[in-house]
Parts: sequence; structure tokens; C-alpha cells
Amino acid sequence: MQSLREEIIEHCREFYGTEPDYPWDSDPQYAVLRHKNSKKWYGLIMNIPAEKLGLEPREVDILNIKCDPSLIGSLILKEGCFRAYHMSKEHWLTVLLDGTLPIEEIIPLIELSRKLTADKKDMIFGK
Repeated sequence: MQSLREEIIEHCREFYGTEPDYPWDSDPQYAVLRHKNSKKWYGLIMNIPAEKLGLEPREVDILNIKCDPSLIGSLILKEGCFRAYHMSKEHWLTVLLDGTLPIEEIIPLIELSRKLTADKKDMIFGK
């Protein structure tokens, strides 16, 4: 059985042509999800101490994604969603990848992040 981390990477590879980028030698498991042919991120998968999110001590995988600021307030009311860890809390959301939020609810958030971070020309041509 795949972890949510693996499912998200596979989904982004299959549907968006995204190969994860691992740019930090000091954090080799941190995977950046970028638009194809662009440096712009639409997601960052990290493993962090859960205490950073106010949770019981353990190591957890998270996904940071860009989000419409008008949605963040309601999304953080859902279990497994948090104001962004280590990113702009106004424009980014952190999703816990431990199964609290099912993949079916995470995928639309990834799609929204892709739209919010896309170059205008990509939006015109639907890339």
C-alpha cells in the first residue's frame, strides 16, 4: 500500500507531468512539486516533527500548497488542515499526510494550488 506522499507524487506525475525535485541536500526527503517547464512551485512535501503543528510528538509528512486566502479559514477547521508551516500563512495551507484527510479531498486542493501558481500563459493554453 502506498503512502499518501507516494500517491500524491504519482498523481502529479501522471496527471501533470511533474517529477518531484529534491533540492536540499540537508533535507533529502523534501519534495518540491513544480509546474512543468517552470521554476514555480505548487506544492512542497516535507517530513517534520508533528509538534510544529501543535500535535502529539512524532514525525509526520505534510504537503504545503497555495490556497485562496478566502478558503483558508474554513479549511483549517477540518482535521488535518493547518495554517501553512514555514510558508506564508495567508496564501499557503499545510495538509497532514497521515490519512486524516483522504486523497479525494487533497487532489482538488493540489489542483487549486496549480491554478493559483500557474503562469498566465499556462492558464490561457490550459497547461
